[in-house]
Amino acid sequence: MRFSETELFGAALIGFDMIDGPFLKWKKEYEKTSKSIVNLDDFAMNFYLAFRGGNAGKKPRAILYDKFYIVAFPKDLELCCLFMKPHDIEKNISQLNKVANRIISEMETSEEEEEQTDDSNEDTIEEIKRLIINLLNGTEMSTPELRRYFKLTASQIWKLMSDLESAKKTKRTGKKGRAIFWTAVN
Repeated sequence: MRFSETELFGAALIGFDMIDGPFLKWKKEYEKTSKSIVNLDDFAMNFYLAFRGGNAGKKPRAILYDKFYIVAFPKDLELCCLFMKPHDIEKNISQLNKVANRIISEMETSEEEEEQTDDSNEDTIEEIKRLIINLLNGTEMSTPELRRYFKLTASQIWKLMSDLESAKKTKRTGKKGRAIFWTAVN
């Protein structure tokens, strides 16, 4: 950010009262047009909270608005704000807008790809459920056998078998040690 004293159109000191909160202690306007840009009296609370609120160490030093920007310098509970009118900022903003639109486009494309992957995962799960039902039709298999057969984790196979049992497509036929045996419901 380049600074020129000609950009400065006003300054203000915002104090803080423990009962009433932020208040405008004093202001100095260097241009007559500054009132049309921002009314310092009305925005003292907003500026104070914008610069002093939030997490420690994560506070802004400057905020850029459409027609002006503010640079703030804290001192104890007070905040000295310099109000500035940037020159030739539109070109930089339009360049940044192009960059932002490109990033948005890239992120939307990546989100669409992730959604397609999620859809294919759901299709895979449904296909495995269908295969389990066909595999268990007329026979019994234990949970560990099914897990190894489909190369799934224990939690994945239990989720699938619980879903199938809830849908009344499989049922438990017995237990040997910790292994549960399953068969398809006809």
